[in-house]
This record gives sequence, structure tokens and C-alpha cells, in this order.
Amino acid sequence: MLLLPSRSIAQVTVIDTAQATTIPAKKISPHSPKKAALFSTALPGLGQAYNKKYWKIPIIYAGFAGLAYSYSINQSKFTTYRNAYKYRIDSDPNTTDAYVGVYTDENLNTLQKYYHRYRDLSVIGMAALYVLNIVDASVDAHLFKFDVSDNLTMNIEPTLVNTSANTYTSGIGLKIKF
Repeated sequence: MLLLPSRSIAQVTVIDTAQATTIPAKKISPHSPKKAALFSTALPGLGQAYNKKYWKIPIIYAGFAGLAYSYSINQSKFTTYRNAYKYRIDSDPNTTDAYVGVYTDENLNTLQKYYHRYRDLSVIGMAALYVLNIVDASVDAHLFKFDVSDNLTMNIEPTLVNTSANTYTSGIGLKIKF
């Protein structure tokens, strides 16, 4: 009786293949460092937004604002002292500057060089911040999926190493757990 099929009722699901539709699998695009770098190149801070590091964007723009302010102040002072120095050395008695009796010719020349230098350093700072913004976005994108769970540990501790029969020497042990 075990070999004979018995009558049983079971639920059967029938799939009509003519009406069946396939749902395309979602394509998981990797987090692209190139895309993050291009975004930050186009608009500083956009790569950080792509990497979901929104807290960095105000820092970037505050840096640019501070450097732009520094450029503006230094350019203004440079122009003022340069024009005063020009008036002093033009040998025209009708042109005078506002610093007669305050600064010597050498002082005016030193002041204009000072502000010229710091104006140029402000421009270099802006260029460096721009490049740093791009590098930061690219590195962040590289490390976007980096596992920072608590299971990642590295311990360095002193240890005794058995070199031969009953002979030990001291050393450093490195244990990596992941």
C-alpha cells in the first residue's frame, strides 16, 4: 500500500508564463571616486554632498570666504600704499599722498610689498583649498564602503617567543581581528 499513490488534496499555484513579467534587478552602482572628484571640481562641496558628508560643505565655503576676505583686504591696502609710493617718486610737486610725514618712501615700499605678498598667499590658499576639496571628495568616495565596525581591532602587545628548547626571547606580538 505504500507504493500505491494515495489521493490527497494540495494547493497548486499555476503561473501563466505568457503573462508573467520579469522585474529587472536593481543595478547597484558602485560609489565612484571619479564622479565625486568631478562633482567637486565643478562646484566645491558637491563631491562631499555626493559622499553624504554634508557637514564638510560649510567648512569648505567658510574657508573660501575667509580667503576671499583676506584677498580683498590685502588688495585694498596694497593698492593704497602702491599709489602713495608712486606719488612720492613721480617727482611732480603737485601730487601728494595721504601719508606725508607719516611714512618714509622706504616704509611705503615695504608696506606695498608686504600686502602684495599676503594678497598672493591668499590666492595660493584658495587654489590649495580647491585642490584639497577635490582630493577629500575622492578619498571619501574610496572609503565610502569601508567597514568601521567594532569587530575590527589591532592589538600590539609584548610577548615571549620560544626560540629553541627552554630558550625564550622577548618580542612584540601583533593580533589583527576582523
